[in-house]
Amino acid sequence: MPPSVLTRPRPGWPEILVGGLAYLGAIVVTVVLLRSIPDDQEVFSGIAALALSGVIGLIAFGAAFAIRVRTLEPFGFRRTTGKWLLAGAGGGLLCFLLGLVASGLYVAFTGDSENIQGDYQSAADGGVLALAATLLFGAVLTPLGEESYFRGVLANGLGRYGAWVSVPASAAVFAVAHGINPVMPVAFTVGIVTAVLFRRSGSLWPGVFVHAVNNALASTVPLFFT
Repeated sequence: MPPSVLTRPRPGWPEILVGGLAYLGAIVVTVVLLRSIPDDQEVFSGIAALALSGVIGLIAFGAAFAIRVRTLEPFGFRRTTGKWLLAGAGGGLLCFLLGLVASGLYVAFTGDSENIQGDYQSAADGGVLALAATLLFGAVLTPLGEESYFRGVLANGLGRYGAWVSVPASAAVFAVAHGINPVMPVAFTVGIVTAVLFRRSGSLWPGVFVHAVNNALASTVPLFFT
């Protein structure tokens, strides 16, 4: 991360812990809400799950933001260059391809082939409006919410221990937050790439681009094989 960024006040353990508790609480509420949706409403369920995943991240970030720093720039909300945004877009494509391999290996070694993103895929295949909502929530809101907490707070706060701690540790937490399933290695891959870009650029936006491109491809590519 650029020296000018490292000298600014940034989040630490209070923000990490409070944001994490808020994240866990929001997950509990989300699970209750999603379970109230009838089983035959797969399109609505998928869209709702994507929207709520973004909201959960924003709630966690908001809780962390309210603790001490209370200004956006130290969390990584700062302008960046076109070069870094292009790197983020390329990183998103790389994550998607590596994620396919990582997920396949996970299934091969564990035998767990559960498609936990079935509702997301149903939503994307539910017509033009449903696809638009899927991309809005899955490739815009979710990346913004998750990057705000997992990189802007968690990876940022752990950055005081160096890249060899902050990058894999934040990626591991991000992966586990997605559950023990075939998506976990994909999330870990995204977590590694976005944390590296955050540390190198000092901005959240390259990671948001990584996340957005990866999620957009994950939502749309399966449509060509159904």
